[in-house]
Amino acid sequence: QVQLVESGGGLVQAGGSLRLSCAASGRTVSSSSMGWFRQAPGKEGEFVAVITWASERTYYADSVKGRFTISRDNAKNTVYLQMNRLNAEDTAVYSCGAMPKFAIRNRYDRSSYDLWGQGTQVTVSS
Repeated sequence: QVQLVESGGGLVQAGGSLRLSCAASGRTVSSSSMGWFRQAPGKEGEFVAVITWASERTYYADSVKGRFTISRDNAKNTVYLQMNRLNAEDTAVYSCGAMPKFAIRNRYDRSSYDLWGQGTQVTVSS
């Protein structure tokens, strides 16, 4: 069975931090580009961050650049999203997705990712 499971979400005050985890089974994160997307109520899903499968290059949405860090631990088969200096606009359901290793796709497009977790809720209070 191939699946991704997110964890680490919760309620945090503005200015605080959270670290999200995306644990993979049946598929290695080192064999995929791994991305984080988020979706707030009434809004469409938006790209947050991605780490590529080979070079471990990272890319971020302008709204989170300098505050969020995506990383990968191949030994634990887990991808992380460290979120610092959170604000109310960061409130959303955060989901991780896997892109096939050799796929030629737009890394910023949700449809490029073939496997998704169920998401974890992040709520930031002011």
